[in-house]
Amino acid sequence: MSEHAPRYDEIARQIVDSALTVHRALGPGLLEAVYEQCLAYELRARGIGVQRQITVPIRYRDAQIDAGLPMDMVVDGLVVVEIKAIEKLLPVHEAQLLTYLKFSGHRIGLLINFNVLLIKHGIKRMIAPA
Repeated sequence: MSEHAPRYDEIARQIVDSALTVHRALGPGLLEAVYEQCLAYELRARGIGVQRQITVPIRYRDAQIDAGLPMDMVVDGLVVVEIKAIEKLLPVHEAQLLTYLKFSGHRIGLLINFNVLLIKHGIKRMIAPA
């Protein structure tokens, strides 16, 4: 990850800044799907690649299980973004993002809850365990 560290940091900054822009425009109280579409729009407007609703295959023993594990976003092929619009982030949401990182092979993820008064209170950066 070290050779990509500056790029990871820059993409993460762009995601956070884009989330702030979306949150300022829309505020809390909407559905996750709305925030996901708007965040993707904002990132693409900045020239950053976004893939949405990527299904992650799960490897179990020697089998690939297509269990339909959908990640909300992968930004610039580097950072996984899981979007929430809930009252409070819980440990299970962090576990969900860590699971996405584990099975997708990505190293960095952002958990973003748009249902907060200040977006900075709704963002958590996570790194996959080595």
